[in-house]
Amino acid sequence: MAKKSKADSGGNREIRGVDLVEVERLLAFMEKHALEEFEYEREGVRIRLKKAPAQGAGAIRLVSAADISRAEEAHAAPVKPGGAARGAAAGSPSSELHLIKSPIVGTYYAAPSPGADPFVNRGSRVEPGQVLCIIEAMKLMNEIESDVAGEIVETFVENGSPVEYGQPLFGIRPQAKK
Repeated sequence: MAKKSKADSGGNREIRGVDLVEVERLLAFMEKHALEEFEYEREGVRIRLKKAPAQGAGAIRLVSAADISRAEEAHAAPVKPGGAARGAAAGSPSSELHLIKSPIVGTYYAAPSPGADPFVNRGSRVEPGQVLCIIEAMKLMNEIESDVAGEIVETFVENGSPVEYGQPLFGIRPQAKK
C-alpha cells in the first residue's frame, strides 16, 4: 500500500496510506461472513472495523425452554455432561427466554484471559451492551454482547469449545419492562 493523499490516475483511492478500495473489500468480506468486528494491519497501517449492534437481529429470537433443549441437543457433538437435562431445567415449557446465538464460527471463551473470572455466570444480571463471552475466529477476538437486560438462565457452551454460526450460547430471561 503506497502512501498517497489523493486519488491517482489509475483509480486507486487512498488517503494517508489507507486504500479505500481495500477497506470497501474488507467491509464486503465482513458482511459476507457475518462478522461484527475485524482488525487488519498491513505495512504499518492498522484498521479496526466494528459494526454497531443491530436492533432485532435475525439471529436472536424468543424461544421456549423446550426449544432450547432441542437446540442444545442438535448442536451437541457427542453428548456433553449435563446436556439436554440442563436445558430442560431452565424453566417450564411456558417460560420465554431470549436466546443469544453465535454470530460466527470460532472458539468460545467465557473469560477475557485464562485463569480470569468468566464474564457472566448462571444467575448473573446483564444489561444491553454487556460482554457475555469472546469468540475467537482466525486469531481475532470477537466480544459477544447482550442485547437485552435480564438474567442468565443457561449457558449452552463449555469454555474452549468450538461453536458454529447460529449455535445457542446463552438463554436470558428478559427483565420485565417497567
